[in-house]
Amino acid sequence: MTTDYQTFLAQKRIIAPTAGRDIPLDAVHPALFPFQRDLVRWAVCKGRAALFADTGLGKTRMQVEWARLIGGRTLIAAPLSVARQTVREAEKIGVTVRYVRNPADVTNGISITNYELIDRFDASVFDAVVLDESSILKALDGTTRQRLTEMFAETPYRLACTATPAPNDIAEIANHAEFLGVMRRVEMLASFFIHDDAGWRLKRHAETAFYRWLASWAMSVRRPSDLGYSDDGYVLPPLTVAPHWVASDYVPEGQMFFTALKGIQGRTAVRKGTLDQRVAAAAELVNADDQPWIVWCGLNDEADEIASVVDGAVNVEGAWSPDDKARALEDFQDG
Repeated sequence: MTTDYQTFLAQKRIIAPTAGRDIPLDAVHPALFPFQRDLVRWAVCKGRAALFADTGLGKTRMQVEWARLIGGRTLIAAPLSVARQTVREAEKIGVTVRYVRNPADVTNGISITNYELIDRFDASVFDAVVLDESSILKALDGTTRQRLTEMFAETPYRLACTATPAPNDIAEIANHAEFLGVMRRVEMLASFFIHDDAGWRLKRHAETAFYRWLASWAMSVRRPSDLGYSDDGYVLPPLTVAPHWVASDYVPEGQMFFTALKGIQGRTAVRKGTLDQRVAAAAELVNADDQPWIVWCGLNDEADEIASVVDGAVNVEGAWSPDDKARALEDFQDG
């Protein structure tokens, strides 16, 4: 194969353009681990990139350091429970991140706000934007997701950070590509996928081209060893799930003996019929311990009852305003 033809083929490859700048290794804060420094340098060079780094790999520090090195005004959008954590983590590497709720709070440097408040801000005043827990792009309704994409379409530098997304989730990859301005969903599907009775699937001849394109704007890392580093300290212990069985004399309506659950309505009826016993069991566990607890509830009545029988409990409800939710979560983080 001639050199000219190799050059021609290379020019035909679909890869994301580079919109950032090169930085020396020693420009990255020394507190970051070597694999984190590699990812930050790469993301700064790309300018518009995604870091799909698994839980515990330090996405918060990496996005803060990316914002510092990019310079200018940066807005980080994060879930309610994450904003204060980001501010504290940034302090550990000497970076100031301001938690803002209104445009008047924004100054030069790095600001962070919650997704619920993002519409309050003018995207044109920012040089860079970071989406923390960017898989929220998939969870949001289409209108809100499109609003985020359009809102920051002209922002020069963009970074999306989330734990490793579902590898076969075409929608999640497309949402990130659109937000970053890498490629529109329809273009991605036309370039790499084919639609048949089973839905969208990767074209066989396009596999190499697709993954080369994906790797040109997104880094998917489960462990440091993916980049050639040691996994010491990053292999998490298995999650422990300890079920607690609660005795109940509940019998479904119209039955002498319990037989089986019948769909969602049947499961909901059982949960309501055993609510008092389950709440009592949960409250006993929490009240017997002096550590912070988070109790997830599936029914509003469960949450109300738990809050009434657990000492010092605060029931954070969906109907609360974003400010009230943030205040309650921050109080929890502060003990």
